[in-house]
Amino acid sequence: MSSRDVVLGRVRRALAEAPRGQRAGGPGDPPVVRDYHRVHGSRTPAQRVDLLAENLADYRAIVHRSDPGGLPALIHRLLAERGARTVLAPPGLEAAWLAASADSGVTLVEDRATDTPRELDAVDSVVTGCAVAVAETGTLVLDAGPDQGRRRITLVPDHHLCVVRVPDQVVDSVPEALGRLAPERPQTWISGPSATSDIELDRVEGVHGPRTLEVILLTDAEPGRSMPRSG
Repeated sequence: MSSRDVVLGRVRRALAEAPRGQRAGGPGDPPVVRDYHRVHGSRTPAQRVDLLAENLADYRAIVHRSDPGGLPALIHRLLAERGARTVLAPPGLEAAWLAASADSGVTLVEDRATDTPRELDAVDSVVTGCAVAVAETGTLVLDAGPDQGRRRITLVPDHHLCVVRVPDQVVDSVPEALGRLAPERPQTWISGPSATSDIELDRVEGVHGPRTLEVILLTDAEPGRSMPRSG
């Protein structure tokens, strides 16, 4: 008997004990009990953002912090450090974010439906926003919004720079994130740079996605306080 037969046999036995009306999940069936914890613990907004930063770094993402005034210069510096000469930007991304880079001679590439994987692979970096970020798992979620573009622009180029507005776009848990997302929209869930391991457990990055993920936590500085622009 195969493992598949064993698993299916257990499913059949479990279903046999349920009333027939509950097997198909029809409209007359009782609601599914979802009494699991939606959030583990209690956090302030600042603690939530710090946990997100910690878990992003644990997944080998590079985390920076900025206020709106310092964001264009920070993005310009990060792109310059990578030697990026071509940068893909979704149409809804704030133009001011890339103004300093464009002034320095960086070529801004449009997000075009006709772009082939080969053309996207030639792009040095992509800069996007995000839909929501999950603190407990260090996950960024993109849903093809105007400042995020099509899924493939964050799957092919080797360097992804993602801006997260904090604390507004940060939630504690996956259930909370799902409540903010429209299920009919295409979603990309990102926990660190693309990585895989072979049978010897040798980690290889960049096989099926960006080799480098940088995240900028964008927030307004508190009155009278100077906020660090990167970290």
